[in-house]
Amino acid sequence: MGDAGRVGILLLQLGTPAAPTPAALKRYLREFLSDRRVVDLPRWQWWPILNLIVLQTRPRASAQLYQKVWTPEGSPLAVTTARQATLLESRLNASGANVRVVTAMRYGEPSIAAALAALGADGIDRLLAFPMYPQYAGATTGSSLERLFELARAMRVVPSIRVVPPYYADPDYVAALAAVARDSIAGRDAPELCLLSFHGLPARYAAEGDPYPTHCEASARLLAKALSWPATSFQTTFQSRFGREVWLQPYTDVTLEEAGHAGKRVAVMCPGFTADCLETLEEIGIRGAEQFHEAGGKSFLRIPCLNEHPAWIDAMTTIARRELSGWA
Repeated sequence: MGDAGRVGILLLQLGTPAAPTPAALKRYLREFLSDRRVVDLPRWQWWPILNLIVLQTRPRASAQLYQKVWTPEGSPLAVTTARQATLLESRLNASGANVRVVTAMRYGEPSIAAALAALGADGIDRLLAFPMYPQYAGATTGSSLERLFELARAMRVVPSIRVVPPYYADPDYVAALAAVARDSIAGRDAPELCLLSFHGLPARYAAEGDPYPTHCEASARLLAKALSWPATSFQTTFQSRFGREVWLQPYTDVTLEEAGHAGKRVAVMCPGFTADCLETLEEIGIRGAEQFHEAGGKSFLRIPCLNEHPAWIDAMTTIARRELSGWA
């Protein structure tokens, strides 16, 4: 590290394949599903399943899903997170700071290792890790931080590192969610039911002490309060389950089908995702909408993620300034 004393901020995201192709998905899924924090089964049990079944069938199917949401600039998650980094850096430096903000994917590119190398070459000797997961889970925040510290440990000169704590109940984060919801619903008939859909987690992980479901419930409760929603007009659900194990419930897809049968006007928001990605654009916006309509539902609205909404950039700036106190 150099003598400039610059501060770096690392926006940690889960990851994305390099391209919407079976080959790229196979590389991405191998890295993702080999993480013991994601799948904690004994290796002798999991490796045959992963290599002989999952990696032989899932990459092609997943590539077809990514092709539906891929943009000319690349993966929606990567593109949006990079824009968030640019906006955050601009806002911080406009007030006289000397901060560099970069993105890093736990799986895929740009990797955490590549981001650390770039920051080191730029003279960064103090680092703020900013997980893009408001609610803590061992498989997301825990895994990303574990990898960051593992890489930092191998550096000759280890930078000073701070970590943004889980901000699931942060007033500015909740206010940003509420602003996005209001903007999306404005001018439309109010939904009779709003599903607050979070990424799922094996129920066993929560039973073993992961605080994730408690964080999700707190975020949902605070958002509903900020929007003055009555208790009967929103429901917390969980999406993206994988495998045969029981995951956190109620499941989003099952709840959408039930709402379709009931003929309710439905909106779906994903407060745990700070940027739109496959799970929000395709799983909710395409498949979820189709499932809802096929069950007889008429009115479906997918509320976007925080993305580059000014209220979220404001919130990111406030959170970063708080955690950079004394540094920048």
